[in-house]
Amino acid sequence: MHEITVHLTVNGRPHTVRTAGRTTLADLLRDQLDLTGLHLGCEQGVCGACTVTVDGLPTRACLTLAGACEGGEVVTVEGLEGPDADRLRDAFSRNGALQCGFCTPGMLLSGHHLVCARQPLTREEIGVAMSGNLCRCTGYNGIVNAVGEAVESGIAAEDAAAATDWHDATAADGNDATAADGNDATAAHRNDTAASHRNDVTAAHRHHEE
Repeated sequence: MHEITVHLTVNGRPHTVRTAGRTTLADLLRDQLDLTGLHLGCEQGVCGACTVTVDGLPTRACLTLAGACEGGEVVTVEGLEGPDADRLRDAFSRNGALQCGFCTPGMLLSGHHLVCARQPLTREEIGVAMSGNLCRCTGYNGIVNAVGEAVESGIAAEDAAAATDWHDATAADGNDATAADGNDATAAHRNDTAASHRNDVTAAHRHHEE
């Protein structure tokens, strides 16, 4: 059996794995790295349960050879973290977007990609974007609602952060201008004082000579 060495960064950690050349990314992650949050359903690239991200893009791990990901950065549901991941998980919980949970890891990875894109999406657009992930329990309404809520929340958070940055920058510019005005006034006062002193000395000198 032909073996290859694959170098991957998985959930932020570098891995060097020796495996068969025909090993899929799904099998490598589950069987050799023990990342069983990745689920295998149809194993034909249809159900989306095996979705992970490779270099930032949602990828069907059951159809992708591990060797094809050489040098890549892979994120599974175990490594999904940060504010966008938190708001997506919270939205899934609030909207009842999971039941048995089998499809949920893949749904979260696909949904997270949409949230991170910071693009407003209609309900129909979310449905199309998530159509590669199948669910047999929820009827999809909760999932679409959750993703839409998280997308809107992410955009709102970024807008708020931008407004705060603008306010801070404006305040800093104002402080700099005030400081500059103060420095100019101080310098002018010093110049006036020095000139007055010179004039007084000159007048006194002339008076003495007379």
